[in-house]
Amino acid sequence: MQIDLHLGMTWVVARAAGFSNEQAQIIAHASQYVDDATNEGCIKFSNGAAYQRITTAHKMLDYRNIQSLENQQVWIPFHFLPGNSGLPAKSNPSGSFIHKLVCKPNSYVARDMVNECIANKHKPYALHLLGITSHVFIDTWGHKGFAGIQHSINKVENIKDHNGQIDKHWRKRVTDYFMGMIQDDIPSLGHGQALSNPDLPHQHWSYTNGLGEVVERNNPVDFLEAADELCKVYQVYLQQQPTGLNAALKQQIAQCFAEFNMDDGQHRLALWLEAIASDRFSLGAYQLSYIAKGEGSWKHEALGTILDDEDEDEYTFTAAFLTSNWKLFHDAAKQHRLNVVDIILPRYGICVA
Repeated sequence: MQIDLHLGMTWVVARAAGFSNEQAQIIAHASQYVDDATNEGCIKFSNGAAYQRITTAHKMLDYRNIQSLENQQVWIPFHFLPGNSGLPAKSNPSGSFIHKLVCKPNSYVARDMVNECIANKHKPYALHLLGITSHVFIDTWGHKGFAGIQHSINKVENIKDHNGQIDKHWRKRVTDYFMGMIQDDIPSLGHGQALSNPDLPHQHWSYTNGLGEVVERNNPVDFLEAADELCKVYQVYLQQQPTGLNAALKQQIAQCFAEFNMDDGQHRLALWLEAIASDRFSLGAYQLSYIAKGEGSWKHEALGTILDDEDEDEYTFTAAFLTSNWKLFHDAAKQHRLNVVDIILPRYGICVA
């Protein structure tokens, strides 16, 4: 999924479940920032203090970087949560190990991830962790059928629209995107070869995967189910009955999927923000905002820098850094990765590095 859903829809669902405007803003911001926290390394301060941040995503350019492609510590816990073929812990799907790694919507693994998140709700970074968990949770619908490693199961052929028409320009768009690579050289990680088709809320499509299976995808139906299940997660977090979204809100979200039918995620986000500001969802009008990098971003507020790719040699330490949203996000990201990689996946016989 893209920024319109990770930010806009997530805010709507969080508010519907009972979070305040400000709490929902943190949850939604953290959810989207999973896709934008692309730098890692040690932050050094002039007083001798230091802080180790982690990356939760790779820039799209990094699809051409083999080291990044092999970084299972990013792709698997933050984007392609293994589904263990929908089976519970200590159960093994038939076939090879890859079947344990393929994303499955609302899997036992995903529910364990939610439970670990709730177990940390007393932490200072609780809402940031919930935002990260939200991102990964709803992506189990968007990324279903794909795995966070390079494998032939991620290969895509014969993309068709809902009318069964072949996308004649798909191969050229993929080749252009990957700077002229021939088909056999295009990385088979995640849904890279499918481009943005798995992420578009209005898309109804099909494809043939690397196992020769024809896969039918109805994103509007899948994503509405994801929103409903995410609402249940939030309700459990708030110690409420997990009833999900009410019928009126479901209808409004479904209509947004249908109306906001352009492929550009930023354009769709602008429409979501306009809908929130005009109280289309009957949750109270709110000016939701998001700045990923530069002035006004979480990083700028924490460190006083507007640099993106390159960092200062040293920063001036202030006490406010310790409670900044940027630090709390990275604290939460480290907790999330620990939860998934070291605590949850071994229960399913999955070891990643």
